[in-house]
Parts: sequence; structure tokens; C-alpha cells
Amino acid sequence: MKTNESNFDRIIRVIVGIALLTFGLLGAATGVWMWLAYIFSAILLLTGSIGFCPLYTLLKINTKK
Repeated sequence: MKTNESNFDRIIRVIVGIALLTFGLLGAATGVWMWLAYIFSAILLLTGSIGFCPLYTLLKINTKK
């Protein structure tokens, strides 16, 4: 698995993932929106931490120089 995200992309993903997780945990979102926030935060935190995005591979996008 080759990384396809730049450092800037990874940082943005982790920041947005933490924000979504906080949004769900603080009760700002309820019901379905809370679960969507959890799911998207998990995806963003995972892809940001490993530096590989499967969707980028499908779309042939590479932000890493």
C-alpha cells in the first residue's frame, strides 16, 4: 500500500476528523447525524494516520509529490 496523501492533506483530514468526533461527542448532533459524524471521523482519522485513501486510488488522485 503506497501512500497517496501529502502531509498537508493528512493534517487537514486529522483536524476535520477530530472536529467531527468532538461534534458528535458533545451532543451537537443527535440521531443519524451523530452516527454519520462518528463514521466520517473514523474514516478521516484512519486515512489521515496511514496516509492512504482508497478513493484517491479509484479516482487516480495523488496529492503526494
